[in-house]
Formats: sequence, structure tokens, C-alpha cells
Amino acid sequence: MSIMVPENIIKQMVKNALEEDIGPGDITAQLIPESNMAEARVITREPMVLCGQAWVNEVFVQIDRQVEIKWHYQDGQAVKAGEALFELKGKSRSLLTAERTALNFLQMLSGTATMVHRYVEKIQHSHTKLLDTRKTIPGYRLAQKYAVCCGGGHNHRIGLYDAFLIKENHIAAYGSISGVVKAAKAIAKTKQLEVEVENLSQLEQAIEAKADIVMLDNFDLAAMKQAVALNKNRVKLEVSGNISLDNIAKVAETGVDFISVGSLTKHVQAIDLSMRFI
Repeated sequence: MSIMVPENIIKQMVKNALEEDIGPGDITAQLIPESNMAEARVITREPMVLCGQAWVNEVFVQIDRQVEIKWHYQDGQAVKAGEALFELKGKSRSLLTAERTALNFLQMLSGTATMVHRYVEKIQHSHTKLLDTRKTIPGYRLAQKYAVCCGGGHNHRIGLYDAFLIKENHIAAYGSISGVVKAAKAIAKTKQLEVEVENLSQLEQAIEAKADIVMLDNFDLAAMKQAVALNKNRVKLEVSGNISLDNIAKVAETGVDFISVGSLTKHVQAIDLSMRFI
């Protein structure tokens, strides 16, 4: 699945971010005469995949609708170091007040998209799809999942409401894989149903219980290959746990359908951006 972030959510995110930054007013920007006009350019100091245009646009809408923005790239596009992402024209005060909030959204979301792209490149020779997880920054779930899509990845479930993911503690609390899967189907038979397993015996149980997807949790490469052979394409297989840029290609080559990586959204390395007046 992929996601688009509703406009009202973007507006609220920006509103909250501006309130925490500006408070009762930008006292430093008041040093500049209100009538002063300026042009500015935002550049990236490193290679990146762009993500966050809607948030940047909304920042300037909420600060000053008269500010003109000219984008040179679109979300999902790769950009070389040193390139200008967009240019601005408007009141100096408005540009200065909006700068940090706009760049905060852009550097974080682009950082996520860029990291996802690096992972996707490692497995593009396979049929395996890269998935995100629920390990997101609180309040930024939809934005980060959108960034994953911009980087070429795919979204796992959005939250606890749109798909079942039955983990070891659910199984332990219920008593059995077959029982908990049957109960899940009784609650919402049209929802995607995934079961996390820790060994091949549990995998067979999940297959027999007719799960849609089985997550192989912390399997080593040999065990993943055994799981693929045992499965015989009866269910979709997902791998999770200890995945890195160094080993993801080998994991994909085992023949699994999906690889989920929590670090895509929980280990955010912001892109180095800079705004300069022209």
C-alpha cells in the first residue's frame, strides 16, 4: 500500500510546529524593516531524495500567503549535492520567520526518503519489497510513511486498526496460533492477517491456520531459506529484525516477499540544507 497525507493533517502539523517555534513572536525578525523584500534560495549540501513539499508550502502559507515559492524538484526526485531545491521571494521577515520550521520538515522527511532509497537500491535485483514499521516519531506517522513511499519503499499497516499483526505476546496470551488466527478472522475477516513466528514449527502452524502473511522474526539466512522451501508459496513471507544496508541484499536473495526495517523511520538522519538570501 502507499499513502497520501490529508491536507488537514499537514495544516495541523505545521500549525503546531510554528506555535512552538514562534510563540508570541519572532523578536529577531523584528530587527528587519517590515517593508524589506528579499529573495532566497534553499540548497542541499548532500545527495538526497526530496520529500516534504506540502509541509514547506504550508509553512509559508501560514506565515505569509504573499511569499512566492518556485520548486526546482518534486517529491521523490533525486537531487545532487549543491543543487537548489527551491527559491523564495517575499518579505524578509516572513522568509526569516518561516525558515527553520520549513527546513525542519524538509530535512527530516527527505532524510527518511533518502535512506529508504538506499535500501531499495540494494534489493532492486529481487522481487522483494521493502516495508516500513510503526516505529515512527509520535505525531509524524503519516508524514514518515509518505516519505517511505517517496523513497521507493512500501507501507506496512498504518496503525493498530487497519491490519492484524499477531505477535508472540498475542499468541502467548491467547494460547495458540490456530486459536488466535481463528479469533481474528471472526473479528474482521476482510482485514489482512499477519502472524509473527520464531521458528519453523510455528511457521507451519501459521500456514495451516491460513494467515495471509507470516513474519519470520530474527531468522538467520539459513533458516530463511528453509522457511521459503517449507512455505512453497502458500503464504507471503516477511522478514524482520537486524536488517541493515550490509545484509539486506542477501536477505532478499532468500526469496522472501517482504523485508520490514524499523530504522527507516526511527533512526532519522536529517539532510543538510541551507537557506541563503540572494
